[in-house]
Amino acid sequence: MTNSNRDAAISFLELAASGKVSEAYSRFVGAGFRHHNPFFEGSAEALMAGMEENARQNPSKVLEVKRAVAEGELVVVHSHVRQKPGDLGAAVVHIFRFEKGCIVELGSRAAGARQVAEPVWDVLG
Repeated sequence: MTNSNRDAAISFLELAASGKVSEAYSRFVGAGFRHHNPFFEGSAEALMAGMEENARQNPSKVLEVKRAVAEGELVVVHSHVRQKPGDLGAAVVHIFRFEKGCIVELGSRAAGARQVAEPVWDVLG
């Protein structure tokens, strides 16, 4: 299950980043989903609406997965995200929890290029 969870987490992020947020949710998000994003209420619907709005505002967003680590029902994905071409972007870590092959919990942390002494994706990438 670990590799399939890893693949599902990456596919979810890639679909969402490319603007296919609804497809990402319908394919990978399970019942009782909750997230830990301080900008949105904790439901799947609230985060999905925020992700869809971000996709509309940033149709050229680029998500480059640097690495993904899976252990049991947990998957951690480290990526470099640029909202617009030419942006320095941010290093982002998404933490997924799966149940029965579906994402049931998601949290993330980001550090923008101006928030770190040197770009994390260069150091870790």
